[in-house]
Amino acid sequence: MLAWFLFLSITVSVVVYAVWVSPSRTFLFLNSISKSVKNIMGWGNIYRRRMKVFTAALIIYLDYKAVQQRGKWTSKSKRNALWEKAHERNAKRVLSLIIKLEGLWVKLGQYLSTRADVLPEAYISLLKQLQDSLPPRPLKEVCRTIQKEFGKSMDDLFAEFVEKPLATASIAQVHRATLLNGQEVVVKVQHDGIKAIILEDLKNAKSIVNWIAWAEPQYDFNPMIDEWCKEAPKELDFDHEAENTRTVAANLGCKKSPGESYSSNRVNVLIPEVIQSTKSVLILEYMDGIRLNDTASLEAFGIDKQKIVEEITRAYAHQIYVDGFFNGDPHPGNFLVSKEAPHCPILLDFGLTKKLSSSLKHALAKMFLASAEGDHVALLSAFSEMGLRLRLDMPEQVMEITSVFFRSSTPATEAQQNLKSLAEQREKNMKAIQEKLQLNQKEVKRFNPVDAFPGDIVIFGRVLNLLRGLSSTMNVRIVYMDIMKPFAEAVLGNINKTPAANAQWIYNTPVHSDVETKLRQLLVELGNNDKILGIQVCAYKDGEVIIDTAAGVLGRYDPRPVQPDTLFSVFSATKGITAGMLHWLVDNGKLKLDENVANIWPEFRGNGKEHIKVHHILNHTSGLHNALADLRGENAFLMTEWDACLKLIEASQPETEPGKQQLYHYLSFGWLCGGIIEHASGKKFQEILEEALIRPLKIEGELYVGIPPGVEARLANLTLDTDDLKKLSEMRNRAEMPSTFQLNNISELAEYLPAFFNMLNVRRAIVPAANGHCSARALARYYAALADCGVVPPPHSSASNPPLGSHPHIPKFPSKKTDEKQKGKVDGGVKNERSDGRQNIYIRIEEDDDDDEEKCSKSSRDTSKGGGPENKKGKIFSNPRVHEAFMGVGEYENMCLRDGVFGLGFRRLKSKDGDGSYSGFGHSGMGGSTGFCDVKNRFAMAVTLNKLSFGGVTAKIVELICSELNLPLPEGLSGSGDINRPLIN
Repeated sequence: MLAWFLFLSITVSVVVYAVWVSPSRTFLFLNSISKSVKNIMGWGNIYRRRMKVFTAALIIYLDYKAVQQRGKWTSKSKRNALWEKAHERNAKRVLSLIIKLEGLWVKLGQYLSTRADVLPEAYISLLKQLQDSLPPRPLKEVCRTIQKEFGKSMDDLFAEFVEKPLATASIAQVHRATLLNGQEVVVKVQHDGIKAIILEDLKNAKSIVNWIAWAEPQYDFNPMIDEWCKEAPKELDFDHEAENTRTVAANLGCKKSPGESYSSNRVNVLIPEVIQSTKSVLILEYMDGIRLNDTASLEAFGIDKQKIVEEITRAYAHQIYVDGFFNGDPHPGNFLVSKEAPHCPILLDFGLTKKLSSSLKHALAKMFLASAEGDHVALLSAFSEMGLRLRLDMPEQVMEITSVFFRSSTPATEAQQNLKSLAEQREKNMKAIQEKLQLNQKEVKRFNPVDAFPGDIVIFGRVLNLLRGLSSTMNVRIVYMDIMKPFAEAVLGNINKTPAANAQWIYNTPVHSDVETKLRQLLVELGNNDKILGIQVCAYKDGEVIIDTAAGVLGRYDPRPVQPDTLFSVFSATKGITAGMLHWLVDNGKLKLDENVANIWPEFRGNGKEHIKVHHILNHTSGLHNALADLRGENAFLMTEWDACLKLIEASQPETEPGKQQLYHYLSFGWLCGGIIEHASGKKFQEILEEALIRPLKIEGELYVGIPPGVEARLANLTLDTDDLKKLSEMRNRAEMPSTFQLNNISELAEYLPAFFNMLNVRRAIVPAANGHCSARALARYYAALADCGVVPPPHSSASNPPLGSHPHIPKFPSKKTDEKQKGKVDGGVKNERSDGRQNIYIRIEEDDDDDEEKCSKSSRDTSKGGGPENKKGKIFSNPRVHEAFMGVGEYENMCLRDGVFGLGFRRLKSKDGDGSYSGFGHSGMGGSTGFCDVKNRFAMAVTLNKLSFGGVTAKIVELICSELNLPLPEGLSGSGDINRPLIN
């Protein structure tokens, strides 16, 4: 029950909390307040207001502490009654204090009165009268204000003016009246002197918040109070409110002309028409309605409270996500329900509104949708766009907290259970932070995980809390994810996705050749037909770049453009990278292709695997094609655990005799190769990747197997081409595929692939068969080198921006001296920015031990300075016939199954209408991303995309480019009309 006190002590007066945790600092602070007030104003009204707050809060604190102690000696049956009486006493104290103080304190009381989801019923029932039932100001004062503002007498303005106000709230009171022309209106009149009180209360609140930030750095509410100080004074200008009212009414379509069309997300609400306004008086159309707290009348009119609150929520979703202009004060006193059927919500009071920039509106929509879909990458991208930066890298906890923010509301009857659940969630997150940072209890309590908080989203957060409180007060349950989703989707769902809607759909980079011009025309055609979301295409001919095009957007809900350095998930195209690493070790004498795997990897021995050789693994003939088939469904997340997957490989048993049957090792291939790579080299997988390929090819920051923190802003988001998915059911099974990976299995698998591989913890995992992230220009450069027997091509086109290889491979986070008040070893307040304006949202935490990737990077630099042995300068392979090993021809022919589709780690490519010989090799991934080369013609290309289309788009691109260059079409990568050969390996 002490939780109630904690909540109240912070909201009613954070000074009480300060006394509790740091009495010496508190009294120093109070003394400083005393001195400053004496100096400036003497022992005046302002100081007395502060002392009233402090005294009341101290009494409440001592009361709850006494009840807490008594509760220890009271039976459980009587304990609840003890607390209920305490809540009633203290709720009366709070109400009495607020009525005396008026001003900003009434606003606070109104906010508390809506939080039925977290406050006891005693507070809700008493404080709700603050919404519109405060003691009215004298009629004489009201008339004086009206006459002063309009320069006319009451008789010259109104035929009738009702003395008793309809409602009295924090800033004004409302009277019913009739104009001289007979129109019924309401007149909102600002309280005399309220402006000075509100402004002074804001100064007081700012002083208290500054002190909290000094005494308890983890509770720095300055961004919130700064935003409030900026927005709240606008509420005192009724001309401003009148304009806001007209704007929101027009946005929501409340005053449509006959025959004017409505949007698909129309909301059914009413807003009174503005008749006239001045700075302190507002005259509005009178609408007869029922207050939301008038339960008896709502029931008498047969009004469905659930539908009313849902429609209010829809109205706010429209204001926030569609209009970017919303009312910031949705407490119950600002709504009525029309008495005439159909009963619609009437929206009132638009004094406090917030206008969002287009970019912030998009970021908020993306944050909502990312939370709804569990997309960590999109969520972090949204945070970056809105300027929210964190001091630690814990994406799972960030997602949980955001999901709580958009959680469904609960009826007031479940308030206590809801508060307990939130407290448990917070405790769980703090424990995770403590373990990650290795902080003690005192340090973790002082740790603030937020480095930068954008003030622009303060009012947004307030609105969501008020809406949640409104639904709890009305005893209804609102599922915000369902109600708000269509509005967020309307903002991002179609924005700039097609070339027809976006003149910059093709990213602005120079054209390298005539064929690139024709390619871009094809991409525009495919984009307008909704076959492309985001794509990159890069091609080399004779060692030179001839195509380097990026087009489209990063995701279904991410309208940022695809750029040349965007990172795409390429699925099984990763296998071609992993195979190249293993061949690199062979080339460096670390192992042999005909060597038994068990000799390299002792734990691999057993269960009939003694005779499996390295070339069996590369050729997909080891018999272990189903070794990790269980890593699907409920066990899918196990594939993110490197050591666990290696142990599964060690315990596996071949289903066929090695070398006898070629069946695609769709998952096991990666860990089989990965285990060999690590055991043969004595180094980590990531270390060999960087040493063998990344640095020699100068593709730093654009090719990963498992991404590091810091590259999230460059990730493309996966989605599915549902039309292509339907076609899979019409396709025939394929002989080279194992029984667990036939087309019917793939169809089921593809439905959850985007959601699964969009998860940040999955993207960060080392899954060497399926989790490569790269740009097309990095992948094409890799294959251009392989086509030339390992010769590194000349530097990539200088026209590319940013230049290839300009990113740090493992991003380093700048640091600055930590504020002495901030405990814990944290670098705070520094952006990790790039020249193009994009920034990372994490600030790196300094830990005692380097993480694995940093160790790998350091070790690699120490052992491989200069990029390898002298005789390999400018080459990643010294074997002049290494491409024959890739294809499994020549002296390597006996290591491959005759007529199999795979060579040693790569898919072998024959030219259509050729002589039947192999002309090249490559590897495709689920959805169409691919990289390949034609050795005979010194041609290499790569396609990366984020709309999984099973190869139709890729095939058309390959056909066009090969046709324009007069190159033979490679079988398996072309022939877009062949429905039975989707690109899945």
